[in-house]
Amino acid sequence: MDGLTCDGCGETLLLDSEVRYVLRVEGFAAYDPLEITRQDLERDLEEEMRRLLDVLAKKGAEEAQDEVHRTFQFDLCPRCWRDFLQDPLSAIRRPAGGG
Repeated sequence: MDGLTCDGCGETLLLDSEVRYVLRVEGFAAYDPLEITRQDLERDLEEEMRRLLDVLAKKGAEEAQDEVHRTFQFDLCPRCWRDFLQDPLSAIRRPAGGG
């Protein structure tokens, strides 16, 4: 992310090629629209908020952030950019049954 070297392969950028690529990745917790039920309206919301705050207090700031939203930025050389375009999920793909 320094703009000088490729975060994929370590190649020096703009020395061996005329272009570099910036890859930005954003991930966030997705919430489906809620359907409010009578049971939801009858819950003790104060107690639930206390419970959630207790859970949150036991987590570090980074762990809590990771559960909600995270962005990344990478500098890539043309070869790593082409590799990314061909298979964007290659870094996170697991073998079948490798859960």
